[in-house]
Amino acid sequence: MLFGITVLLIYQTLGEILARLLELPVPGPVLGMILLFFTLWLRKSAPDDLRETAQALLQHLSLLFVPAGVGVMIYFDRVEKEWLPILASVIGATLITLVTTALTMQWLMRRRDGKP
Repeated sequence: MLFGITVLLIYQTLGEILARLLELPVPGPVLGMILLFFTLWLRKSAPDDLRETAQALLQHLSLLFVPAGVGVMIYFDRVEKEWLPILASVIGATLITLVTTALTMQWLMRRRDGKP
C-alpha cells in the first residue's frame, strides 16, 4: 500500500508543479490525476499495489464528505439567504452533466459499433 500512496503523491506533486509553472487555472491534483490516467492508459493496466491502494481509498470515500457537511453547517445562515442561486446552480450542473454523459455514451457506443 505504501507504493500506491507514493505513486499517487508523486503524480499529485507533478500536477502541482505543472499547474504552477504553466500558471494554469486547474488545481494541481486534477492535473496529477490526468497524468496518472494517461500513464495507466499507456501501460494498459495498473500495478497491483496501486489497485489495492485505490480500493482502500474508495472504501472510505464517504469520509471525504464530512468536511463539506461541516462547512455547510458553519455557513448555514449564508446558505439560507442564498438558497435560490445555490439550488439553480445544482440543478443546472446536474442537467449539464446528464446531457454531457448521455452524448458521450452515445458517441462511444457508435464508435464501438464502427459507425461514424
